[in-house]
Amino acid sequence: MDDEAVGAKVTRVAETKPVKIGWKRDLLQLAPFLRWLVFQRWFQFTLIVPNLLAFTIVILSGIFGIPVGAKNFSIIFVWIVWWALLIVVLVPFGARVWCAMCPIPAFGEWLQRKSFVSFVSQGLGLGKRWPRQLRNLWLANFGFLTIALFSPIVTTRPVVTGFLLLGLMAVAVVMHLVFERRAFCRYLCPVGGFLGLYSMAAPVELRRIDAEVCRQCRFKSCYRGSTPESLKVGGIGGYGCPNFEFPGGGMERNTYCLLCTECVKACPYGNITINLRPFGTDLLVEKGWKLDEAFKAFIMLGSAILYSIIMIGPWGTLKSWANLGGWGFLGYAGMFLGSILVLAPGLHLGMSALVRKIAGTRSVPLSEVFVNTSYALVPLGLFGWIAFSLAFVLPNISYAVSVLSDPFGWGWDLFGTKSYPWTPYAPGIVPYLQVPLLLVGLAWSVFVGTGILHKTFEEAQARKASVPLTAYLIGGTLVFLALYLG
Repeated sequence: MDDEAVGAKVTRVAETKPVKIGWKRDLLQLAPFLRWLVFQRWFQFTLIVPNLLAFTIVILSGIFGIPVGAKNFSIIFVWIVWWALLIVVLVPFGARVWCAMCPIPAFGEWLQRKSFVSFVSQGLGLGKRWPRQLRNLWLANFGFLTIALFSPIVTTRPVVTGFLLLGLMAVAVVMHLVFERRAFCRYLCPVGGFLGLYSMAAPVELRRIDAEVCRQCRFKSCYRGSTPESLKVGGIGGYGCPNFEFPGGGMERNTYCLLCTECVKACPYGNITINLRPFGTDLLVEKGWKLDEAFKAFIMLGSAILYSIIMIGPWGTLKSWANLGGWGFLGYAGMFLGSILVLAPGLHLGMSALVRKIAGTRSVPLSEVFVNTSYALVPLGLFGWIAFSLAFVLPNISYAVSVLSDPFGWGWDLFGTKSYPWTPYAPGIVPYLQVPLLLVGLAWSVFVGTGILHKTFEEAQARKASVPLTAYLIGGTLVFLALYLG
């Protein structure tokens, strides 16, 4: 199939409006303005710039502003406003759309590409390959776990937040100048790991349209980037996937897709699009079930439970230990790390062994059951985080009104809102929001877990194995409910 025939085939696909693939809908066909937008080279730049400005204020206010967290823009913007938008809206509905507008890797990527907007074929930097043995989430997992361990300090001390973000930006610049593409985002970013995990639950995806067009394509521009030859056929010029994905090669999960749309711009046949699809589609894709992602599920679910205990629970001594309260911090650190790295995997291993025993088969390795069933924790973990976030976002979001006028706590009143009083919103209804959220997470996790068992075992075996898995998920939900309902 030559270039003209391939192009004609994809044109026929594109002219069918709207494109429907099973339960999926092609958003670029349904929304012509969105299609026009993602084909503009300046699209991602305009998403990044306002966030870069906001994060610059965060860093400066954190380092030079008032040390009182409730009056400092860095604490309120990052750990209340940004976090609420991220965990309640952007991830559940937009997958890794935050990565498309994240300012942390921006300077490094602009230096690497020697361009803010335009496509430049020759970039800057050493372009070294990331070590093969580190091509996984383990470094990102331990990076997140380190921040999580010190989160009572990070989320209350502006100077720590300021230097943390400045440090991440500096590491990202160095990584872009030494290694190829966005090795920082793929393998190191402590936020990217959990965004990838929970993006599998989102109702949007970037995928190829016609597999045959991609198989016949000789350019592979979605992975390699545009070339003069591919640009003669089509495309406006785009970089190869910054996160080392190959959309045209059959990418099946959102986990590592940054939604930067470079592949859309690079594809000479217009064969890559953004789909609307059922929630949680990726969680049942067997191809990507891996141990490093399984531990990310334990880390996220365990952190949500422990944060609920430490930050909104009634145990003052534990809060004091978590805030570097003398030697007690060592006990807190042991409890925190032990619960996440030993207790959670241990409980899951025991459940996996019971699932395998009740299924009545030895043909499926225990390690496979352990990894596969860990993905059933994703919906419960996501909704657990949403429920936890509501417990501190709703009471504290009103601080954002005053700090907008006085971000450094220096007595400014830029927008006339400095005197806006602290007003906890809907304090009496938070539990009534948390309970249904957790029950939805439980039901979704049971659905996903059942589907995973049917992909792991024979039909009759899967039905029997669903009993201990469901009991295990109910147990996790009851822990959350006990914490929130007292």
